[in-house]
Amino acid sequence: MSEQIYILGIESSCDDTSASVICNGKVLSNVIANQEVHSKYGGVVPELASRAHQQNIVPVVQQALVQAKVDKKQLSAIAFTKGPGLMGSLLVGTSFAKSLAMGLQIPLIDVNHMQAHILAHFIEDDTKAPPFPFICLTISGGHTQIVKVTNHFKMEVLGETIDDAVGEAFDKSAKILGLPYPGGPLIDKYAKLGNPKAYPFTKPKVGDLQFSFSGLKTGVLYFIQKQLKLNPNFIKENLNDICASIQYTIVEILMDKLKNAVKQTNIKHIAIAGGVSANSEIRNHLQLAEKHFGWSTYIPKFEYTTDNAAMIAITGYLKYLNKTYADNSVTAKARLKVTE
Repeated sequence: MSEQIYILGIESSCDDTSASVICNGKVLSNVIANQEVHSKYGGVVPELASRAHQQNIVPVVQQALVQAKVDKKQLSAIAFTKGPGLMGSLLVGTSFAKSLAMGLQIPLIDVNHMQAHILAHFIEDDTKAPPFPFICLTISGGHTQIVKVTNHFKMEVLGETIDDAVGEAFDKSAKILGLPYPGGPLIDKYAKLGNPKAYPFTKPKVGDLQFSFSGLKTGVLYFIQKQLKLNPNFIKENLNDICASIQYTIVEILMDKLKNAVKQTNIKHIAIAGGVSANSEIRNHLQLAEKHFGWSTYIPKFEYTTDNAAMIAITGYLKYLNKTYADNSVTAKARLKVTE
């Protein structure tokens, strides 16, 4: 392919402002501005998030272009996150992308954030992309889904959580243990030093491909409250074992459901996507599954697991090849299914 297709991707669905330039599927830049402001509140504050996006978006886009050594006049299209996400945050990215595309007179491409997490696997780098059809376990702070992917834009949700997302289970458990936000990565860190079978937590009884994490969160809370009454230093003295036991239970739940999905579909190409796919224990279990069950597993690079604009840009690139453009009447949507 002699033509150079440059796509600028813009991601602003939650609390990270990100911009990325890709050329024919290869990432030239992927700039992310994190918002430190939320840690003291123990979670993302939507109003503060949208204000921070307004401050960050121009310098982040500028930096992405500079790092990629691309002039904005060379861009072929602008891709942006349409949803799902926080409405105020999405609006900043949407209106910026619209005005930039209009000013440059190039196509505007709206991207479904959840599809983008899955399609991050098609960024051209040294990891192999899964062949169609494959099953993707999409796990993040807001989503837990098993998705059957038939082609780039044909996806079907086989099962999902009936209450909380897995990322929330990690973060809320961490909060119960007095760990700072975001707590998921800290549970992963301490779990490496602990005994995963120290404290058994019960797994929820739901459908074969459904998830439920609210009961586990409650179970952790009651367990910790009970132990603290007996020993006020219980958390401090047993932190590694508690974290290892919580993580072990969560990973077991995820793997049980994946095994059911493979049984039902007979598809053995398994990918993971989303922020929680950075978890080391989930990655270990998937790699073990290759040996034990003969699966082929596809694990994205760390930088493409959390919210980032490279995944938006690659989805934009795939839509650009299909000439699937948006017009200027496109609006941000806080709620959007992966199939929309």
